[in-house]
Amino acid sequence: MGFMSRTAIIFIVLVVIGFGGLYFLLQTKQTTFTPQIPVVPSPTVQVQRLITIAPSISVTPSSTSAVPTINPVAAKKATIKTSKGDIVFSFYGKEAPGTVANFVQKAQSGFYNNLTFHRVEDWVIQGGDPKGNGTGGGDLPTELSEKPFVVGSVGVARGGDIKISNDSQFFITKTEAPWLNNQYTNFGIVTDGMNVVNTIKIGDRILGITVE
Repeated sequence: MGFMSRTAIIFIVLVVIGFGGLYFLLQTKQTTFTPQIPVVPSPTVQVQRLITIAPSISVTPSSTSAVPTINPVAAKKATIKTSKGDIVFSFYGKEAPGTVANFVQKAQSGFYNNLTFHRVEDWVIQGGDPKGNGTGGGDLPTELSEKPFVVGSVGVARGGDIKISNDSQFFITKTEAPWLNNQYTNFGIVTDGMNVVNTIKIGDRILGITVE
């Protein structure tokens, strides 16, 4: 091979090497380096559930022997069972609806069970006081009417304010008592058992009251 041929070959190799290096440099510049971004975990969100707690309700288990309750509006009469016998009286629901409703609800709840007659005089007996001494009971609006207080009238005790009566103490007149007319709530009349009323003594117990 002549000198010129070897020179030409060397030149060609150098050109190829030069172009290869230039191409590599150009490719390196065009490549964008993407930095690796560290993955940060999202903060844990603690979800607190809002729980509404219903108030505790005391439920009395029903009994197969329980006496069914009656709507106070439909109540017609009550039987007071005492240690001396039964006293039956009819309600004046039209004249004293609030008083009758209150009495019926208390009777059906057993409120009067084992309470006593704390006051007995020649013309009246009085009972239903939870304290047993004439000082117990709450307030109830007085309901005056034209019903006269006669033998066997069932009324409501009260204090000095004619507008406010006692919500638990009741009395039964053994004689006519006209001085009570339009002064005290008159909410019933005895239809059976006046003989029992006349035998009641202080301390005799109300065993229970049923309503029909």
